Amino acid sequence: MFDSPKELLDKIRLGEDSFLELKEIRFAGDRVTAPHRDSLADGLAAFANSRGGVCVLGVEDGTREILGIPLERLDAVETFVRELCTQSVNPSLTPSIERLWLPATTGEEVAVLKIDVPRSLFVHQSPGGYLHRVGGAKRQMSTEYLLRLGQQRSQARIIRFDEQVVPTASLDDLVPELWQRFQTGRSRDPRDDLLVKLGMARYEEDSALRPTVAGVLMATNNPRNWIPNAFIQAVAYRGIGAAPQSGTDGYQLDATDISGPLDQQIAETCRFVMRNMRVAASKDMGRRDIPQFDMTAVFEAVVNAVAHRDYSIHGSKIRLRLFADRLELYSPGTISNTMTVESLPYRQAARNEAITSLLAKCAVPTNESWIKTDRRTLMDKRGEGVQIILENSESLSGIRPVYRLIDEAELLLVIYAASTVQAESE
Repeated sequence: MFDSPKELLDKIRLGEDSFLELKEIRFAGDRVTAPHRDSLADGLAAFANSRGGVCVLGVEDGTREILGIPLERLDAVETFVRELCTQSVNPSLTPSIERLWLPATTGEEVAVLKIDVPRSLFVHQSPGGYLHRVGGAKRQMSTEYLLRLGQQRSQARIIRFDEQVVPTASLDDLVPELWQRFQTGRSRDPRDDLLVKLGMARYEEDSALRPTVAGVLMATNNPRNWIPNAFIQAVAYRGIGAAPQSGTDGYQLDATDISGPLDQQIAETCRFVMRNMRVAASKDMGRRDIPQFDMTAVFEAVVNAVAHRDYSIHGSKIRLRLFADRLELYSPGTISNTMTVESLPYRQAARNEAITSLLAKCAVPTNESWIKTDRRTLMDKRGEGVQIILENSESLSGIRPVYRLIDEAELLLVIYAASTVQAESE
């Protein structure tokens, strides 16, 4: 926003509005005393909660005089801004901070900091509460406004969260090889039309076409550049560890954060389980290998977690914990719509319709040893995944898996290991 110095200067001359805030910088020794830390945090969060904006540090807002920042103080001011963005705003902000030369009233060039805050996917709270921008001022959101904004930036809105535009992404960020795989032999659509039809891009109010959350999750090599919580944290422990939900202080055998496009996350997570689970041998009726977990059930569980988790919950990730006696899989978000834990085997409900549609077009890898399914694509439109998880796991271990809601914010699945393998591990 206001990308050229001339455009920024013209904007400064007009004064503050819905998209511009000006702040003079003052010091006491090495410490920044103005603007006040909380006030600046409020202003930046208000931009993020609205349509984005620019804050210029080094300009007096009343007179619009460009005062500048001493060169030797630029590092300190930038550190001040970055710290308040992470410590005083929740979820934290990651604005673009640029150092610029602008002409002062004396005619000499002085340094300023331009802080560019994009419209956010999330609703941010700052020291002043939940604020938004109204003209040149910050205003506290009414309860009704806050609820409406929360709906607009969550899975509950008419346009679901996975169909929301990612304001900081561009179509050039989508990797051609990753989105072209969804193009059928009969498709003659140009790129933009195809991406819109697939739910991977959407037009904003200003007619700009940008990637959606689904587009970033399925067609970029590292979705975490835009959606920091879009990964799976996998840890394998020695022994049975602690009880579910209470954590563990057991010894870690293997740990990794699994990122990349969602279909690659599914495959890599299954490889992690295969790599770390034990296999016992039974000599009854000839030698027979007994795996710790049924990989078809694990595959279905990981697919469901990736497809149905709530990506609008900032800072939450899918967590997989592997023990000698069980596998725990935590998925952010409560159960969608009116479904209950008891109804999971019998009903279908998609929180992320664009994501599930794309996963239903992704082929199941054919060169993986953990593949035990006759399905051709990752998502099963028949809704049999939960039933497969329950029946296959119970057939192997003798114990039916358990689904459990944790604080109405996370869905936990516990799959129990085959008893023979568990006994060998202890």
